[in-house]
Amino acid sequence: MQVFPAALERLTEQFARLPGIGSKTAQRLAFYLLSRPESETQEFADAITQAKQSVRLCPECRNLTDRALCPICDDDSRDHSILCVVAEPKDVIAMERAREFRGVYHVLHGVISPLNHIGPDDICVRELLARVGRGDVREVIMATNPDTEGEATAMYISRLLRPLELRVTRLAYGIPVGSQLEYADEVTLLRALEGRREI
Repeated sequence: MQVFPAALERLTEQFARLPGIGSKTAQRLAFYLLSRPESETQEFADAITQAKQSVRLCPECRNLTDRALCPICDDDSRDHSILCVVAEPKDVIAMERAREFRGVYHVLHGVISPLNHIGPDDICVRELLARVGRGDVREVIMATNPDTEGEATAMYISRLLRPLELRVTRLAYGIPVGSQLEYADEVTLLRALEGRREI
């Protein structure tokens, strides 16, 4: 027996397809939207449609943009010879929050993950190699996550870049600020020791 109208069920199913949204949250979101004035729901729908139609990949760095080049690639004050490679556009936001990096980015749109059938051809490695091959880049910083897939992706790309005789570095990682040594696992401690520096 169908308890709710078919349109409401369909809306709930669409919300449930979003990452991190379970069936109860999807239902709550659907009910919330139906309780709002039609003008608000239309604005919501228009925002989704407009974003889908106008946002595309920057031809230079593969980040999301609605312009010819993203604002970072279009900024002449940034150091275009230092390239930070990240897995996803949201990683650019995380790096920019620190307000320390003044280079530019390259977004891979994923990481190599054989278990999920994602290989080098499924992410933007070719575009990275073409960009670096132009000769403008002197350092590539690998800023993929320090998990198995992120490490494998960083190692794969660093091997491809080695013949180009440019500096390839990896973000340092180890013990987070504000944490305590007793709670750090062995791998984190090992990485922290390897990445130690003078003070």
